[in-house]
Amino acid sequence: MTDAYVALEGERVIEARSRAPGTTRGEIVFTTAYTGYEESLTDPSYEEQILTFSYPLIGNYGVREERFESDRVHPRGAVARELTDDVAEWLESEGVPAVDHLDTRDIVTEIRDEGAMKCGIAAGPDATEEDALEELRQCKHMSDHTDIGAQVSVDEVETHNADGDGATVALVDCGAKGSIVESLVERDAAVHVFPYDASEDDVAAVDPDLLFISNGPGDPENFEQTGELVETYVGDVPLAGICLGQQVVANALGGETSKMEFGHRGVNQPVRDLRTNKVVMTTQNHGYTVAEPGDKLDVTQVNVNDDTPEGLENDELDIITRQYHPEANPGPHDSLGFFDDVLGMAGE
Repeated sequence: MTDAYVALEGERVIEARSRAPGTTRGEIVFTTAYTGYEESLTDPSYEEQILTFSYPLIGNYGVREERFESDRVHPRGAVARELTDDVAEWLESEGVPAVDHLDTRDIVTEIRDEGAMKCGIAAGPDATEEDALEELRQCKHMSDHTDIGAQVSVDEVETHNADGDGATVALVDCGAKGSIVESLVERDAAVHVFPYDASEDDVAAVDPDLLFISNGPGDPENFEQTGELVETYVGDVPLAGICLGQQVVANALGGETSKMEFGHRGVNQPVRDLRTNKVVMTTQNHGYTVAEPGDKLDVTQVNVNDDTPEGLENDELDIITRQYHPEANPGPHDSLGFFDDVLGMAGE
């Protein structure tokens, strides 16, 4: 039974089955992860996107809240070959349209060939092709979501492990995964989570040992206030960043970022360290990359598949950033030592 439609850029319409009704729009992307659907669906980096799962069955081990990376589902819609009832009911309760019973291999191939694209979805008993096409026509480019930081960041400062004996970390929340906070707290850091547009005075109030820029959605050039914090604190306190955080740091220090064709999303992205020649497997979720690191940052790690920068550092200025997610969840834990490195840098 066809009661859902997926409209792709170019106005190609694919028929599907509705699992959670509604209309929605966003940039359609895909993840190759075969586990971790709960973590992916609650990852703030998917804000304003339609998430397509390339693995055919999503939901085969249920839905458990302890695996969530935030307090809500962030993709605007979900697409899969087959969604279990548990996941479909969860998405419906969250008000997130979801569809299945379509050829996701075809969608993934089109995204690989044409790049991430605009998408519109209409699902439910009254849905029509025209509804999906109208959503498509209203869809914006990711770089046009200039206020996306406000959609995913905390509204006021939150403190975790206030009595921790380790470093005092000012974590700027551009859409931070919960696992990043957990990874820092596990190492006894006192973590103060700031809104993405926090001022210099706000951060100075906690006298941080480390300024940490989180992951998040969208174009790093839209996080101007976060970049100003980097400019203010560089050379005074150590700096760290993950995913969008690496891009924001690069932009703030004279580098350049650019939109990727279809991004890196999955749990098996190989990264090579240029100093040791060691390769680790990593979890990634980003659609932008550092095109030029500038004069203040050295590329220390690269993606094996396309040579894009995966690690930037400056020993003199105490800066370490990573394009991938060392905290994983889901994914391999090959690079968890990143948190030990940055906290060690803060301790020094």
